[in-house]
Amino acid sequence: MNENRERPRVADTIAATLYEHGGRHAFGMPGGEVITLVDALEKAGIRFHLARHETAAASMAAGASLLSGGPGILVTTVGPGLANAVNGIADALQERVPLVVLSGIVDRSTRTRYTHQVIDHAALLRPIVKASFEVEPESAASTVARALAIACAAPMGPVHLDLSPAVAATDDPAPRIVRPATIRRPSVVAGDAVVASLAKRLDAARRPIILAGFEAARDGAGEAIRRLAEKIEAPVVTTYKGKGLIDETHPLSLGAAGLSPAADRVLLALFNEADLVLMVGYDPIEMRLGWLDTVDPDRTVELSAAPPDHAMHHCSFRFVANTAATVEVLAEAVADHSSWAEREPAGAANELKRIFGRPHIWGPHAIIEVLNETVGPDALVTVDSGAHRILLSQKWVCRRPLSLIQSAGFCTMAAALPLAIGAKVADPSRRVIAVMGDGGLEMGVGELATLRDLALPLTIVVFQDCSLALIAMKQRASGLARAGVTLGQTDFARLAEGFGGYGVNVDDALDLQRELSAAESRSNFTLISCRFDADAYQDAF
Repeated sequence: MNENRERPRVADTIAATLYEHGGRHAFGMPGGEVITLVDALEKAGIRFHLARHETAAASMAAGASLLSGGPGILVTTVGPGLANAVNGIADALQERVPLVVLSGIVDRSTRTRYTHQVIDHAALLRPIVKASFEVEPESAASTVARALAIACAAPMGPVHLDLSPAVAATDDPAPRIVRPATIRRPSVVAGDAVVASLAKRLDAARRPIILAGFEAARDGAGEAIRRLAEKIEAPVVTTYKGKGLIDETHPLSLGAAGLSPAADRVLLALFNEADLVLMVGYDPIEMRLGWLDTVDPDRTVELSAAPPDHAMHHCSFRFVANTAATVEVLAEAVADHSSWAEREPAGAANELKRIFGRPHIWGPHAIIEVLNETVGPDALVTVDSGAHRILLSQKWVCRRPLSLIQSAGFCTMAAALPLAIGAKVADPSRRVIAVMGDGGLEMGVGELATLRDLALPLTIVVFQDCSLALIAMKQRASGLARAGVTLGQTDFARLAEGFGGYGVNVDDALDLQRELSAAESRSNFTLISCRFDADAYQDAF
C-alpha cells in the first residue's frame, strides 16, 4: 500500500478496505486532522475531489454512488467541517445512500483538556446516521467493513467514522484488509407457496395497479415490472425517483406521483377504484400527506427487500424479498388477462396530458418540452427542489430508470449541481444535465468552481424567475402576503464565465434548443439561464 513504509498506516488500511468494497471517489473539504487520510485514499486508488462545501460534497458522493454502485465517501475535518455536512448527511439518510462519512477528530490524548473546535460528533449525527464508530488501531479494517455492511443493508443509509490524526498516521499493529463477502441469495421460484398465492391474487384481479419506487429501480426490476404489467394490463405509477422503471411512453405508464396535487387527484381516484394494489420497492418517504392510507389494506400487497419503517399505509400481505427476482417469477407465473374493462387508466393518462399540457409559449412548460425534444434518452438529468422540480418530474419523459436524480425524500435545495458533479465523475461518458432554480444555484454557487477545477463538461439549465416560486404559491394559496420570496436578477451568464464556463441567457424555445445542442461539444461547462415570469407557474401543478 505504501512502498516507502515497512508497515501500512491505519489510514492506509481504512482506504484499502474502502477500495475493496467498491469505493473509487471521495469528496469533501480537507483540514489538518484528515491530511493523512486523504493521502491514504489517493494511494489506495480512491480519488479525492475538492468541493466548496461539505453538504455539496455529500451530494456529490451520492451521485457518484448511484452511478458506480459503490459506497459514497465524504471526508470532513473536525467540528465545523462535519457540522457543515449535516444537511447532506441527513439527505443521504432519507435518499437511501450508502454514504461513509469520514471525519477527523481531536487526538484522544488532548480531547478532555482541549476545547477548540471540539464537539461530540457521534451525538451530533445520531439522528441521521445508521451507526457511528471511532476507528481504533487494532480493529481498523473490521470497523470499516462493519460500517460498510450497515450502510449497504436495506434500507441503505449513511454511517460515520471518526479518525484522529495520531491514529491515522500510526503503523497498523495488525494490518489486514477485510474484503466484502460473496453473498448468495436463494432464488425465488414459482413453486414457492407464498409466490403462488400472490400470483393467484394477481390472476383474480380485474382492476390491478402497480406502484413502484426507487428500490425497484436500484434492483433493476423495471423490465420484469413491464412484463408483469403487460400480462395483467396493470397501469404503473412510480415515485419521482422511480421514474423510468418502465418507459414513460409505454401505454401502461402513468408517470410519477407524490408532489403535484393536480396529478395526485387523478391518480388517487384510480387507486380507489383498484381491486389490487401491488407496491414494488415503494418507499412512501417520497410522498406527501395526500398519500396517507392510499387504499384499503385488504387490497394492498407490498414487496420490498426489508420491512418498511413508516405508517403511511398498511397492507394485508407483505413479501420481503428482492424485488427484481420476485417480479420476474410473478411475470412468468400469472396468466395473460384483460383488466379495467371501462378503460379508466387510459382516461387518467389523457387527463394528466391535459393538465400538464400548455400552449407553446415561453415559460417552464416550454423549457421542459424543449428538454424532452432535444436531450437524448440516455442523458442523466438532476433536478433541484422547487416549483420547477414538481413540474419537470411530471412533464419530463423518462425512457430509462435512474435517469432523473433528485432529492425526493429530504427535498433539500441546491442538490442538483453536486449530484450532477458526482454522477459525471463516476461516469464521464454520460451526458449530464443539472436543472436548477435560481434560488438553489445562488445557495450553492461555489460549486461552479468545483466544475471548473474538475474540468467537467456539464450542462446547467437554470429556471430563472427571480422568485422562490413554490413558497410564493403557498403564501398565495393560504391568503398570506408575499414575503421573503423575491430574488434579484443575477446575471448567471456572466457569473458562469467568471468561473471559467460558458454562460448564456435565453428567453425563447429556439435559443434554448440551439444552446442545448451546442453544449454537447464543449470541453467546459455550459450554463443556460432561462428567464421567465414566476406567474407562469400559476395552476401548473
